[in-house]
Amino acid sequence: MTPALDVITFGEAMLLLVADRPGPLEQAEAFYKRTAGAETNVAIGLARLGIKVGWGSRLGTDSMGRYLLAAMQKEGIDCSHVVCDPLQKTGFQFKSKVLDGSDPEVEYHRQGSAASHMSVDDVDEAWLLSARHLHATGVFAAISATTLPAARKTMDLMRAAGRSVSFDPNLRPTLWSSPELMRESINDLATRADWVLPGLEEGRLLTGEASAEGIARFYRQRGARLVVVKLGADGAWFDSDTGGSGHVPGFPVAQVVDTVGAGDGFAVGVISALLDGLGIVEAVRRGAWIGARAVQVQGDSEGLPTRAELHEFNELHPTGC
Repeated sequence: MTPALDVITFGEAMLLLVADRPGPLEQAEAFYKRTAGAETNVAIGLARLGIKVGWGSRLGTDSMGRYLLAAMQKEGIDCSHVVCDPLQKTGFQFKSKVLDGSDPEVEYHRQGSAASHMSVDDVDEAWLLSARHLHATGVFAAISATTLPAARKTMDLMRAAGRSVSFDPNLRPTLWSSPELMRESINDLATRADWVLPGLEEGRLLTGEASAEGIARFYRQRGARLVVVKLGADGAWFDSDTGGSGHVPGFPVAQVVDTVGAGDGFAVGVISALLDGLGIVEAVRRGAWIGARAVQVQGDSEGLPTRAELHEFNELHPTGC
């Protein structure tokens, strides 16, 4: 039977309030509403490329939760397994406005949120296995003591069913009680994935390896079929069991505006290309292109392309992605 969905992801969506002017958050006079969340960024990006995506989560029934649910549904995402709980609150965050690629000031208000109450009971096995791929991140695993076993369950079920699983460590050190627990938990989750997508610096922290080659080797020795180490402006290094290993250069960017969401955009490119049946090099190249788009605009998902924009790029560039 053909899976009903292409990709499922579980994770917290937060209301993002972006300042109307550069400078410290306390000097902002107004804020713009946006969506935020590593998993939801990837879900939005995949949906814009015409991929059938399902998202599992919990929201409050407050105005923030209603806004986020409507935004995800507008993208064409299956939200049938998003629980709206009137007894819980929706998480949100403030973010300063940046125009020069510097790190924005981000203030989180997510402790005790509806999504933090997710557990293994929120994993509907039949719905999960209606997809051919699961995308998981270290963020969902980190938000509470009950989401970590839920993350493990989703990955184990998909692997046992012969489906593919991608994993982005997406480190959030402040959500973990200690660096040691973070490393142990994230590396354990990575062993449950087929495709592992660390950034260079987080890979160094997690593995103790200094080079992209060493980081890739670390996860390949632990069962990953493909490891792509993100190198920022320098592109990415990949190591796989079908396409060998190598470097894919980054795409030139005239001006870096906001780097938040670039890694999620990279994941969108790699996952979508592999699900499209493309080779490893083409997949990493698509990831690098979408990541480059993401850093040139403000917002976590504003730079994610549509399928039409991807086709236009491929027509203008013979090597394509």
